[in-house]
Amino acid sequence: MSSSQRWDGYFGRFTINPLYVEMVLGRLRSDDIYNQLSAYPLPEHRSTALSTQAAMLYVCLFFDPNVLHNQTAKMREIVDRFFPDNWVISIYMGITVNLIDSWEHFKAAKTALTNTLEMSNVREYACKYSSRLQKLIPQTQQLLKEGVLVEENVLDHVSKVTNIIRECNVTLRWLMLHTAAPGAAWDGNKRCKQIRDQVINDAKYTPLQVFELLLNTAEFELKIKDLFKHLLLEKHNKWDSYKMEGRERMQELSEVFSGTKPLTRVEKNDNLKMWFSAMAKQIDSLKHDDAAASGRKIARLIQALDEVQAFHQLEANMQVKQFIVDTRRFLMQMVRTGNIKEEVLITLQIVGDLSYAWEIIDPYTSYMQQGIKKDPSLVIKLRATFLKLSSALEIPLLRINQARSADMVSVSQYYSGELVSYVRRVLHIIPETMFGLMARIVHLQTDVIKELPTRLEKERLRELAQLEERHEVARLTHAVSVFTEGILKMKSTLVGIIRVDPKQLLEDGIRKELVKQIATALNTLLVFNQKSKTSELMTKLESLEKIMDGYRRSFEYIQDYVNIYGLKIWHEEVSRIISYNVEQECNSFLRNKVQDWQSVYQSRTIPIPRFPPADNTSVNFIGRLARELLRVTDPKSTVYIEQKTAWYDMKTHNEIMNIKSFSKITRSVGTAGLTGLDRLFSFMIVTELQNFVNSLQRGILKDKGWLDVFSVVSKGLSPNTDTVSNPGRFYSQYTSRAQKVWPQILEWVLKVGQMQVIKKHIAYELNISCKFESKNLASALQAMNEALLSEIAAHYKDPSKPYPKESNPLMYELSTYLDWAGMSNPYSKIYITTKNLQYLALLLFLFAISQLGRLHYARNLGTLINKKSQEPLDGVPFVVGVQTVLRQFHPEIRNQFILYVSQYVKSYVESGISSKSPEFSAEAATGLHFLEMLVHYSGLPRNTLADHIPEPVLDQYQSLVSA
Repeated sequence: MSSSQRWDGYFGRFTINPLYVEMVLGRLRSDDIYNQLSAYPLPEHRSTALSTQAAMLYVCLFFDPNVLHNQTAKMREIVDRFFPDNWVISIYMGITVNLIDSWEHFKAAKTALTNTLEMSNVREYACKYSSRLQKLIPQTQQLLKEGVLVEENVLDHVSKVTNIIRECNVTLRWLMLHTAAPGAAWDGNKRCKQIRDQVINDAKYTPLQVFELLLNTAEFELKIKDLFKHLLLEKHNKWDSYKMEGRERMQELSEVFSGTKPLTRVEKNDNLKMWFSAMAKQIDSLKHDDAAASGRKIARLIQALDEVQAFHQLEANMQVKQFIVDTRRFLMQMVRTGNIKEEVLITLQIVGDLSYAWEIIDPYTSYMQQGIKKDPSLVIKLRATFLKLSSALEIPLLRINQARSADMVSVSQYYSGELVSYVRRVLHIIPETMFGLMARIVHLQTDVIKELPTRLEKERLRELAQLEERHEVARLTHAVSVFTEGILKMKSTLVGIIRVDPKQLLEDGIRKELVKQIATALNTLLVFNQKSKTSELMTKLESLEKIMDGYRRSFEYIQDYVNIYGLKIWHEEVSRIISYNVEQECNSFLRNKVQDWQSVYQSRTIPIPRFPPADNTSVNFIGRLARELLRVTDPKSTVYIEQKTAWYDMKTHNEIMNIKSFSKITRSVGTAGLTGLDRLFSFMIVTELQNFVNSLQRGILKDKGWLDVFSVVSKGLSPNTDTVSNPGRFYSQYTSRAQKVWPQILEWVLKVGQMQVIKKHIAYELNISCKFESKNLASALQAMNEALLSEIAAHYKDPSKPYPKESNPLMYELSTYLDWAGMSNPYSKIYITTKNLQYLALLLFLFAISQLGRLHYARNLGTLINKKSQEPLDGVPFVVGVQTVLRQFHPEIRNQFILYVSQYVKSYVESGISSKSPEFSAEAATGLHFLEMLVHYSGLPRNTLADHIPEPVLDQYQSLVSA
């Protein structure tokens, strides 16, 4: 389908009265409906003056394609009036159209455009605007010099100043539009490319020169506008002041010639006295409301003063002459002040429109950034450019405002936000460059400059001084401060309806670059080889710690030179990065995902970058770190020894991780990182527990065969039966039936237990860090927690006492603080809501005793470990996992479970007594150790066991253990 058919079909969907379309086109062809020609009086600027109307006409012509196809005379008239020197037009907010491509399939339109696209015509205009560019750049630079744009010069040459601004804007418009990169619609058109290349060659187009003229024009316009706005505000006051000064001088001269006021060598002259008195009255009668009449009258008064001075030879007396000269000067100032009109500002606003560059200004961004990098004070000129660009907001808002639409605020907010985003993008080169300088400072401070000892030998003073290196640090620091000074010179600016504060821009830019650098470092370094036999965890954490410490130290060093709160920014942004990545990682465990636009941690101004996943299991670095911790501390290959708070390899017996490893994690990813890991492990535990419970509900506890087995076993283990005869045979016959089920349950229990142990270490590290870094906060949280728990306990003792309601945010907020401060016990947490399951305690008991046979108590380690290396099983994660599962249900199930295990122990003890064995059997000893650990990790008192197992058995067990 051709372009013409496509346009015809698109606009042909609307049925509009042909007569109405013809009248609209006729009016657009002949009239100046936007009254722009008054702002562009020169004939050569007519196409620029009518550009807005031309864009409207271009669109309206598609509602009558017959004109475009067949009416050559009308199209010739349109082209001669609107497009004699231009073929790239802006329709709306930077949306450009190339008529060569757009009218290619319309015969009459294409024919009418032939003259405009003549090689000689294109060359003529390209050379014309090129020569203007070369002339205007030095001219504007001269006008922008200090002392040129003063009030008197501008008021005396208002027309000349306006003409220069008009010339600059017309030149900029033509060059920027006709050299702009091809749009998506006409990118492949060879004719468009050919004409554009010809313009670039003939005009000797240099983007840097166009950019320089844009800067000069914007600054020139801003200064003139500010001057005229100030003059308009002061117009009445200045007029009255000049009038009063002139009148008083005439009155004084009248008194001088009356003889009442003595003045050297001035004789009394009644005629002059009366003349000057009349002149004073004439000046007093002038009114600023009628500027034209007052201007003519002032001209006659000035002429009369010249005549009286010459006729009466008043030059002889210098004092009288000075009075006349002053009066003439004040009258001239009144003329100038009267010529200050709001029409000048309106003309400047019309002429200075930059809406056509809303999109095509983007290629000049690199020149802006290079200029700032070379000279940070350039931001002062850029401020004027941004303000000039903000004038483009008037176009989309004009009609909305006239219609008094409710969309006024939202549309204004949108375009203002887009422009502010562009300003941020341009000025981001400052923090980007600053970070490059800061990286070199960090390198010098950490790797090159040696720390001075408290005492040193005199001979080593020169060696440790490192004067060249310290001079380099000082030079780099000065460069950073210069960039800061450059952006802070840019005044607070209202861009659309958003006020841009340069200090806030600088801080946001620094935050954005900091976020980018830290997120990249975390994503790059925290990547682990899952198949590696030796873990890279500690090595990676040490490398990350060095980088993070470097950034933190650089912020600490540089904050005074850039006038920011470095430590505050550091903690806020690191916490935001970690929290965002934790949120995204936890999305995999949620049904309703938290999208980027919903995240409270994501920001449009300071976005947190997202990186593609480095493996198939984790979304980002926090997931990779958590899973590497799980891999390193796998209960099937390691043993956790609580007394040493460390994990050891089962085969080599080498220490793999200890409590200091978590301190290293803190130094690498901070408190936020540890808290994020804790939250992620909580989600993982919830998933494992839900899988476990769902599997039981859908499978084992609904299977009739299993239910029959449980019914038989529960009768055999009834509370009335204190012990079981021949326990070895009784228990094994039931545990052996579920050999296929136990491995899956064991995997769930071990995973939960392993993550619980890690969470316990995280809580300990957070608590120690909080007490060390913030004693007052730790004390306050502890006191608040105890007070709240006391109120809850008092309520349960006496329900009439008040209880913190669920709607009260206190408990939720305090819980968050306690988690961050490590003042919570993971072993006592309830992760999922459950219903009591029949035979659950019995099932867990059979599962536990089926695994106890694989464990034995190691006295030298003080914990349960596996008997055979071929059947690896770590006791602590196993016990903690069982305890955590029991914690999710009613305490009665846990009590029933302890009762079953106690009965198991007593049965084996009694069996040993009957066989006259002097020592506990292995099953009884392992069972007792299991119970001791279970009670310990559950936080229950030891007399819980005494309720079920006789004291002599517990005492003998303890003595045998300690022997």
